[in-house]
Amino acid sequence: MRVGFYTLGCKVNQYETEVLKSRFMQEGFDVVSDQDEADVYVINSCTVTATGDKKTRQILNRMKKQNPNAVIALTGCMPQAFPEEASHLMQAQVITGATNKQAVVENVKKALVTGERIIDIEPHKKGEKFEKMKATNFAEKTRAFVKIEDGCDRWCTYCIIPKARGPIRSKPLDELKAEIEELVENGYQEIVLVGINLSSYGKECGLRLIDAIELVCSVEGVVRVRLGSLEPELLLDEDIERMSKLEKFCPQFHLSLQSGCDETLKRMNRHYDTKFYYELCEKLRNKFEDCSITTDIMVGFAGETEEEFEKSLEFAKKVKFAKAHVFAYSIREGTRAAKFEGQLDKKTKEARSKQMMAVTKDTRIEFLNSHVGKVYDVLFEATQTEEGTEGYTKNYIPVFVKSEEELTKKIKTVRITGVSGEHCIGELI
Repeated sequence: MRVGFYTLGCKVNQYETEVLKSRFMQEGFDVVSDQDEADVYVINSCTVTATGDKKTRQILNRMKKQNPNAVIALTGCMPQAFPEEASHLMQAQVITGATNKQAVVENVKKALVTGERIIDIEPHKKGEKFEKMKATNFAEKTRAFVKIEDGCDRWCTYCIIPKARGPIRSKPLDELKAEIEELVENGYQEIVLVGINLSSYGKECGLRLIDAIELVCSVEGVVRVRLGSLEPELLLDEDIERMSKLEKFCPQFHLSLQSGCDETLKRMNRHYDTKFYYELCEKLRNKFEDCSITTDIMVGFAGETEEEFEKSLEFAKKVKFAKAHVFAYSIREGTRAAKFEGQLDKKTKEARSKQMMAVTKDTRIEFLNSHVGKVYDVLFEATQTEEGTEGYTKNYIPVFVKSEEELTKKIKTVRITGVSGEHCIGELI
């Protein structure tokens, strides 16, 4: 039996797909590309935006057309948040949600035998536990993503994720340690901790994210520990102090901003203001040399005036982000913001996106140029281009180095010699 996978969305989804691949292989399936002919296709959906739902439907149609007799399984956030809508997607023979990912395998096996259509979406419930799972292999051979937290309780007005992912729950430390040790045995040197609301790790059981970071740093064989996206208001001074003592910790902080205007942040129900955010950035830069601060910025949120957008633009210039993911607000049915007055037209949102992207591109180039002449340890990937082999510094600067030596999966000392586009060029020392 052959099974193909298609993953939409975040690093958590990508991690969960790797877990599913392992489970299917344990049951005797051969994993193939989603472009290949297969007996089973699994789509791990994202529902952050309506565009994500549209992509899910397109992939369903493509896979059904590609192999009409295959069992297609739809899982993830889309059916969890919108079970009624998902149930009407008849191309999918098996449908599960985000609460019972590992039930996909058994349901697919059953569907293969009986031919029946199976809808198995467990609703979220108070006190539910972190679903036990682990991944042992990833497409990237130097970096492993490890999901340690699920769920969110922030209820931003534009976001459907609390509905899709449910309450906060965290991977127990003993399970985390065992997973990391196995990943090290499989050759992974860098561990990236990810979660739906990573900063909330341990909230339900008396722990904090820093406890998980310290544990992973303590595992022999781990060389680097990196974090996924963080909610800024949940990062305490004590956490920063403890992080700064960890030699393996990577000083790259992806602090989700969303808007650089306080009025807009209030309508979004974000739990901080720009003063707090800027002061946090300064604390991090004071504690971590060459600290990289990256972010997400939304433009064109409901009710965003030209004045509010200008404030957001100026704040992005002030913070000088190392990199920013800029995107236009899109209405997500089922959220409070979908009913807000003052929805902006597509043309305005596109224009503001271009302006914000131009500003954050300039700050990225400035950040990269500030590293020219400096020396860093670089962990190299397998990516090869005309400019050399790609690797990353601890603060996540992409560096390309030309060398006769095979660099993949190695850490080498590199001097940054220049900037090319949105990455750096270096030479081995």
